[in-house]
Amino acid sequence: MTVVQLDGVVAPESGSELALDVVRLAPGESLQVESGSDDELWFIFDGGGAIDGEPLAAGSAAHVPAGGATRVEAGEAGLAAVRATVGPDVDRHAPMGEPERVVSIEHVEPGKATGSRSFQVLFGPTNGSTRATMFVGYVPPGKAPWHYHLYDEIVWIWRGPGRYHAGDGVEELADGAAFRIRPRQVHIVENLSADRELAVLGIFTPAGSPSAAYLTADVAASYTMAAR
Repeated sequence: MTVVQLDGVVAPESGSELALDVVRLAPGESLQVESGSDDELWFIFDGGGAIDGEPLAAGSAAHVPAGGATRVEAGEAGLAAVRATVGPDVDRHAPMGEPERVVSIEHVEPGKATGSRSFQVLFGPTNGSTRATMFVGYVPPGKAPWHYHLYDEIVWIWRGPGRYHAGDGVEELADGAAFRIRPRQVHIVENLSADRELAVLGIFTPAGSPSAAYLTADVAASYTMAAR
C-alpha cells in the first residue's frame, strides 16, 4: 500500500524521477532557485508573489526548466507552494507549443477523464514541459472505477477530504496529503464530500494526458459510455 504523507512531502525513490515538497515563504521573503539537472514545477496554493518579477497568485503554476536560475518572492500575505522536481532520466514528449513561465488555473479549459472526473492541465508538452505534466483534477462525490495508468505519478490533495484505495488498503486523504502512484498500480481516489468536488494536484511522467487511464478487466466488462 502506498504511504500517504500528511505533510505533503514525497521523497525521491529508486526507479522514479519525481519528488515533491512544500515551500513556504514569509511576507517579503525570497528564494533563489537553481534547478540544476531537474525541471521544477511549482503550484501556488496560498498567498502570492512573483517569479522573476512575473506575478504569482493562488491557483497559478510556474515552470523552471533544468539549468535555469530564478528568484521566487513572496508578497504581503506570504507564499505557499507545492514544488515538484523532475529528474533528467525520463522519456520526453515532443514539444507541441511555445513555452510558458506562469499559468493561471482561471485561464485553462477543462477536459474529461475517467468516470465523471474532469481536469485542467497547467503544464505539459503544449506549453514547454516535455518531461512531465502538471494538472488539477476534480473528483465528484463518490468513487471513480478501479483503474491504472502507465505513467509514474505523485498526487497532492488541494481540497479534500477523500480516501485512497489500492489493493486491500485504504488511507484517509486530508488537505495537504500526498502520495505516489507507480505505473500500473490499480487504485481509486474517493471523494467523501456530499456536495463538492475533491480537487487534487497531479504530476506525472512521461508527459501526456491525465485522461489516459486503463480499466481492470472486470470493470471494463461492464463499463459503458453511459456509465461516464
